[in-house]
Amino acid sequence: MVGFGAYGAKGARSEVEVAQAEAPEFEKVDWKKDPNMRKLYFWAAVLCVASATTGYDGMMMNSSQLMDPWENFFDHPKGGKLGLMNNAYNIGSIVALFIVPSFTDWVGRKIPIAVGCTIMVIGGFISTFSNDYGVYLAGRLILGFGNSFAQMCSPILLTEICHPQHRGVLTAVYNCLWNLGALFVAWIAWATLQIHGNWSWRTITLLQIAPSVIQLTFIYWVPESPRWLISKDRHEEALDMLAYYHANGNHNNATVQFEYREIRETIKLEQQAKRDSSYLDFFKTRGNRWRLAILISLGIISQYSGNALFSNYINLIYEGAGIKSQNQKIALSGGNTILSLVVSVSASTLIDRFGRRPLFLISTAGMVVMFLCWTITSAVYENSNNTNKAAGYIQIPFVWIFGVFYSLAWSGLLVAYALEVLPFKLRAKGLMLMNITVQAILAIGNQTNPIAWDNLPKHWNFTLFYTLWITVEFIFVYFFYVETKGPTLEEIARIFDGDDAVAHVDLEEVEKIVAQRTSIEYEKGAHDAVAEKAA
Repeated sequence: MVGFGAYGAKGARSEVEVAQAEAPEFEKVDWKKDPNMRKLYFWAAVLCVASATTGYDGMMMNSSQLMDPWENFFDHPKGGKLGLMNNAYNIGSIVALFIVPSFTDWVGRKIPIAVGCTIMVIGGFISTFSNDYGVYLAGRLILGFGNSFAQMCSPILLTEICHPQHRGVLTAVYNCLWNLGALFVAWIAWATLQIHGNWSWRTITLLQIAPSVIQLTFIYWVPESPRWLISKDRHEEALDMLAYYHANGNHNNATVQFEYREIRETIKLEQQAKRDSSYLDFFKTRGNRWRLAILISLGIISQYSGNALFSNYINLIYEGAGIKSQNQKIALSGGNTILSLVVSVSASTLIDRFGRRPLFLISTAGMVVMFLCWTITSAVYENSNNTNKAAGYIQIPFVWIFGVFYSLAWSGLLVAYALEVLPFKLRAKGLMLMNITVQAILAIGNQTNPIAWDNLPKHWNFTLFYTLWITVEFIFVYFFYVETKGPTLEEIARIFDGDDAVAHVDLEEVEKIVAQRTSIEYEKGAHDAVAEKAA
C-alpha cells in the first residue's frame, strides 16, 4: 500500500516502475488503415469540440473588451463589474457541477452532453439579444450551467472509448482545443471590428453556440462508454463496442478481450469494495487523498498562474505596455492564440514519448522564468514613468513565451492527467472536484485580478506576486506529480493504491485463450463445411 507520507515521484517510484514494467504490450494498430477506428476518431473529434466551447468564451470576453461598441453599450465596465461579467459563466458552471456526476453515473455519458449543449444554445441566444447588463449576465450564467454538462462528460467519454494506444495523446489534445475555440473567436472578432455598431460584439456572442450545435448534431451516433455499460451489467454491448471500434469487429482480438476482462474485473472489485461511490471516499485511503491533492492542485495551477490575466484581461496588459491601437491588440491576441494552439497540440502528441512528469516540470519552470522577466521589464517601464517604450514593448514577447511554456503541459495534460489518476468509480466525481476548483479559482481570479492590477502601487508588484506563487507551484509539482505513462487506466491504480487494487489479467494468457478459441472455431467451421459438402 502506498503510504500517505510516500506521496509523489520519490515515494512512489517503485510502484510506478512496477506498473510500467507490467503494462501489457498490445498489438500496434494504425487507425488510418482501420475503417472502424477512423470512425471512432471522428466521434472523438466531436467530443473534443466541447473544449473549444470554453476557449471560445474566454477569448470572446477578451475580444469584446477590445471593441468600442461593447465598452459603450455596457458603460465601460471596470473592477468588480467587469469581474462579474467574466465570472457569470464560471458561477453557472459551479452550480451545475454538483448535479453532473450523479447524473452521468445514472444515465451514461452521452445524454448529459446533449442536455448541456441544448442549455448552452439557449444561453447563447439570450446573451446575443440582451438589451441590458442584467440580461447579458443571465445569458452567461445559463451558458456556464450548460457548459459543465458537456465539459465534464465529453472528456470522460473520450478517455473511456479510446484504444489504449491512443488514449494519452487524444485526451491531452482534448484540452488543447480550448485554444482552437479561442483562435476562432479572436480572428472573427478582428473581422467584426469592421461592423460599426453593436453587431460587432453580438456576432461573436451568437457564434458561441456553434460548438454546441456541432455536438448536438452528432452525439446520437457517438458510442457509449464500455466502462459505464459494464457497470450497468450491459456486458454484451460493452464487448460489441470494444470489438467494433478497437478491432474492426473481431470479438476474439486479444487486445479487445484483455480490455473487456480487465474493465469487468476491476469494476467488480470496486463494486465489491463499495457499491456506490461517495465524495468521502477521497478521504478514506492514502491513495485517494493523494489523488485529491493532485486534482485540487491541477485546478489551482492551471488557472491561477497568471494565465487568467492573459485570457480575460489582455486589454489591461497591452495598455500597461503602452499599446493603445484596437487593431494591434486584436492582432496580437490572435497571433498569441495560434502559437498556443500549435505548441499545446504538438506537446500533446509527445506525451507518450517523454512522459507527463517531465512536461509538467519543464512547463512550470519556464513559467517562473518568464514571469520573472516580465516583472523586471515591467518595473523598468513603469519606473521610467511609461516613457521607456522599448521596455514597454519587450514585455509582450515574455507574455507570449510564458504562453508557450504554459501550453507545454497545462493546456493538454490538465484533463488527461486528472482522468488517468482516477479509478472508474471516482472518475466523474473526481473530475467534478477538479472542475469546481477550476471554476472557483477562475471566479476568484476574475474578481481579484483587475482590482489588484488597478490598486497596487505598481503593476509589476502584481507580476512579482505571481512569480513567487508559481515557484511554490513548481515545488509542489516536483514532489507530488507521478509518471503515468505506460499502464492502462485500470493499472494506474496500482501506483496509488497498491497491487490489490488491480484485477490481474495476463495478456499472454488472454492471447492463449483467444488462440484456442479461434482454433476451435476454425476446426468447427472446417468440419461443418466438409459435412455440408458430403451431404
